Amino acid sequence: MLSGWMLLLISAGYAALLFAIASWGDWRARRRLEDPPQPWIYSLALAVYCTSWTFYGAVGRAAERGWDFLPIYLGPILVLMLGAPLIARLIRVCKRHNLTSLADFIGARYYSQTARIVAVICAVFVSFTYVAGQMRGV
Repeated sequence: MLSGWMLLLISAGYAALLFAIASWGDWRARRRLEDPPQPWIYSLALAVYCTSWTFYGAVGRAAERGWDFLPIYLGPILVLMLGAPLIARLIRVCKRHNLTSLADFIGARYYSQTARIVAVICAVFVSFTYVAGQMRGV
């Protein structure tokens, strides 16, 4: 059984590894202005997503309901495989207009401060419900 300190160290190490990978990616992006999207970046994003969902309920869901957990993984896999052109286009638009959030994207698209505010409120509400679900799962 892992002690609390060991679990904390492992978690901090994992977070540091993710930060190092992100920093390295940012450093590479600054060196090359037009770098095509790398498939391994999307693979790492999918791995983080799947790790989160596995930790917070997919295993329990699979034990209780069988194959009912599969859409949790199939959705992101299909988006990253079949939606690559859309993702690449979104990345180009965000880089061109220096957009960093969904609220910026919606505000730039509709030229409206109100749309940005509504997007932020919706994002906060969704993130609260997501975190509440994770806390309930723990």
